[in-house]
Amino acid sequence: MRAILNLTLETESFPDGTNGTLSCGSKYICQTIELPWLDNQPRISCYVGGRYRLMPRFTPEKGKHFEVLDVPGRSAILFHAANDARKELLGCTAPVSRITGHGKGESSRIALAKLVALCYPVFEAGGEVWVDVKRVLNAV
Repeated sequence: MRAILNLTLETESFPDGTNGTLSCGSKYICQTIELPWLDNQPRISCYVGGRYRLMPRFTPEKGKHFEVLDVPGRSAILFHAANDARKELLGCTAPVSRITGHGKGESSRIALAKLVALCYPVFEAGGEVWVDVKRVLNAV
């Protein structure tokens, strides 16, 4: 039987950025940052909520990270390291160790390493990783 790892990303979107919490069941993994919600527009908005399969990805620039598959109306959505959504993200999600403002955080590489350590063994064993993205849009 193929192992399936289910993650949950719960977010709140503000005019300056989106902040979230990533968990696996009742286990907290890390915080996340993204661009603000701007109607799912490519490269300037966080993406629409839903259930998405994650795939492992590697580039020399970003190292081990993840691609989010089959996001409606979008492509090339990634989970990768970044500490400032407005300066470093084009619609992707960045794991961070601590939120420092709307769409801002710190120690992203540490948080990404924690996520890689959790997910890559599942991929290596032939399993699947899924993320349920739950959005609260335009929070005040």
